[in-house]
Amino acid sequence: MATWKYAEPSKNVALVCKDATCEVYKVSDASGEGIMTSYAVMPGVWVLYHDFHMENCFSGFHPSVAMFCIDHCREGRLEWETERATYMYMEAGDIQINAREQPTKLYRFPLKHYHGLTVALALDEAGEQPFALLDGFPLDLRALSSKFCGGGRSFIMRACAQIEHVFSELYNIPEAIRAPMFRIKVLELLLFLCTVNVPVHTVERPYFHKSQVEKVKAMMELITANPTRHYTLAELSTQFEFPLTAMKACFKGVYGTSIYAYMKNFRMNLAAVELRKTTHSVTRIAQRMGYDNASKFASAFKSILQLTPAQYRRLGG
Repeated sequence: MATWKYAEPSKNVALVCKDATCEVYKVSDASGEGIMTSYAVMPGVWVLYHDFHMENCFSGFHPSVAMFCIDHCREGRLEWETERATYMYMEAGDIQINAREQPTKLYRFPLKHYHGLTVALALDEAGEQPFALLDGFPLDLRALSSKFCGGGRSFIMRACAQIEHVFSELYNIPEAIRAPMFRIKVLELLLFLCTVNVPVHTVERPYFHKSQVEKVKAMMELITANPTRHYTLAELSTQFEFPLTAMKACFKGVYGTSIYAYMKNFRMNLAAVELRKTTHSVTRIAQRMGYDNASKFASAFKSILQLTPAQYRRLGG
């Protein structure tokens, strides 16, 4: 991105193409790849769109200047490990604000995809000039950075109507008015942040310890490797030596849904692949998903895919 002038890009990042207003980068990893599209909005200000289909993303971006970055998650989940060997999660609708002061990081995407954007400001280059049109409104970028990122911390604001209002239009800007709309939306975002009372609006979800997260991920690998088997929560709790209440809370914290809902989605999407790619009967596919009753399977399938198995196959998926 244009902000690479403040730091060397990671080895897993490659420039794909660029023009006068936009640069496109590909991020590669053994688990998949992602695309970052960066637009220069005004001096020292960029908007970057992220489209990742991978499990891990190594970031070595460590700027040599003071930065102020606002990340918005549109879809998926983002996981990162804190210095205390605990994990935090950002989910759809959340924003994260930090100064990118921490060195290399390994980010993970528990749902194997992540879509969102980042508004990045280089404080010295941006200065205050781009915001002079606010006619005396006291917009101090360094004060904002200190408010949300002081002491090297990251601030997370959970999904709410105000965040949705500010960011929704950024994902649907017509190309003909992209440049002026970027400026308007960045100003709107910064003005909104000026009004945020940090102690009131930051509603922390619990941190999860590394040992807990590792158990939950091992649990996910077990149940997805055996879709025919319908494990009970008691069985999983015993097998992984994980108290039931804590186990359920941690699984939902990592994957954003309950164990039951996760497995139902997994099985039905696996069944959808079989319906598209094989000629197996619906009854046989139901049995492979652990359902003895084809009617119950069809009902579960429709609740996820909005079509019966027969309709899905007839329409070609």
